Amino acid sequence: MANERDKRLMTESGVAARVAAIVEPVIEDLGFNLVRVRVTNTNGCTVQIMAERPDGTMSVDECETVSRAISPVLDLEDPIDREYYLEISSPGIDRPLVRASDFERWTGYDAKIELAVPLDGRKRFRGFIRGVENGTLVLELPDVKEGNEPIARLPLNDLGEAHLVLTDELIRESLRRGSAPAAGDSEEDETEDLNAEPAPQGRGPQKKKTSKKE
Repeated sequence: MANERDKRLMTESGVAARVAAIVEPVIEDLGFNLVRVRVTNTNGCTVQIMAERPDGTMSVDECETVSRAISPVLDLEDPIDREYYLEISSPGIDRPLVRASDFERWTGYDAKIELAVPLDGRKRFRGFIRGVENGTLVLELPDVKEGNEPIARLPLNDLGEAHLVLTDELIRESLRRGSAPAAGDSEEDETEDLNAEPAPQGRGPQKKKTSKKE
């Protein structure tokens, strides 16, 4: 369960934010952490919820456990004004990084970062995670020209999007840790959605019907 000092750094907006507010307490009560929620136009409408245990693992059976727990709550609260499919998934190998502990857990691995607030006129960074210090993400930049600073210090509060880069080393380590999902896709594979980018493919969708709000 996420503690107050390790809340998500990046959160949703619009419909996805309403869904997240409903499901996050239920997911945390089960002992999992919410990673993110996305509402896409896939199959008409798909609600994609990504979750994991605090150690970064998530089994197929645990996805089913989360699905059974949040389905009746979503039916009751009715945040979606149309019929939709519900997908529950683990974060995947090239996972989004949404908490300070994610960066600490994956120190040494390659990541892509996009800031919500530019730093020295720059929003996009790619480099090796070197940890978190005093509220900043320390990123080692590769192939820096001589005379330029090889270390970027990015304020955690200014992060807009962050995810690991899929490499052979990352795949091996994810398999060793048991955090590689049975099914998933790349963070780079994007489709149109209602208010955000799509989540990796998760468990087979369960069709849920909500009553249309007047």
